[in-house]
Amino acid sequence: MFRPDLFKGKRILVTGGGTGLGRAMARRLMELGAELHICGRRAGILQETADALANATGGKIHSHPCDIRAAPAVDEMVEAIWQQHGPLDGLINNAAGNFIAKTEDLSPRGFDAIANIVLHGSFYVTQAVGKRWIAEQRKGSIVSIVVTWVWTGSAFVVPSAMSKAGVAAMTQSLAVEWGPKGIRLNAIAPGPFPTEGMTKRLAPTEALERKMIGAIPMRRVGKMSELSNLAAFLLCDEVSYLTGEVIAIDGGQWLNGAGGFGALAELSDAEWRQIREAIAATNARDKAQRTV
Repeated sequence: MFRPDLFKGKRILVTGGGTGLGRAMARRLMELGAELHICGRRAGILQETADALANATGGKIHSHPCDIRAAPAVDEMVEAIWQQHGPLDGLINNAAGNFIAKTEDLSPRGFDAIANIVLHGSFYVTQAVGKRWIAEQRKGSIVSIVVTWVWTGSAFVVPSAMSKAGVAAMTQSLAVEWGPKGIRLNAIAPGPFPTEGMTKRLAPTEALERKMIGAIPMRRVGKMSELSNLAAFLLCDEVSYLTGEVIAIDGGQWLNGAGGFGALAELSDAEWRQIREAIAATNARDKAQRTV
């Protein structure tokens, strides 16, 4: 079903589309004929990605520097897309943040750093796109990237677990509310897919990475093509009766232990210090690259 013209004439926005999972999904959708729009906080990286994907696929792609934590900025971006390029047909809520930490050590700022992107940001973009579809009586499809912890919760990633559960609830709630208007919402709950952000914040040491892979029944991490094909499947018109679903793609990990971080309760204080230092160094490098 993945024919080259599957998304011909369709415009799709991918939040957090400059790196990692977002970039991989954007590329796959362009290979299938979509006109892509990507947004994120790092303008330079967004443009580098847009140039690279345009050269690789020969397709159309536009980058939009935007902090999705700010509702007015989101609405301004979506309105600009509508006015300058035309209405969107699809949306992937991919922008996220996460890090492992003992909950008693979390600061309000640390909690908000995750919740404002994942929960608030996903809602702001979903509402900005959805209300325009409704006003124009247009059909649309939304896919949100969540986690398997939406079913179980997870120790040591509480801000993410809470926020992603909210996005899953939004997906199922709006599937009912907006279904009569021709708008579909589904979600993907990936297991480990190797990206720089995921590896450095959720498995910042080799020991943690080995432990993570050992808990996956298929004994490997996911391939970007596997996730990208699932996203394309959920977005396409050929499955237009499918809505309100959260689909895991994790090699069976969550069935083998909820896919969370409960085993980290065994770590020593010294190991936690090493983890905090590694994550802090990654955050500092990322902050230096932001221009928005």
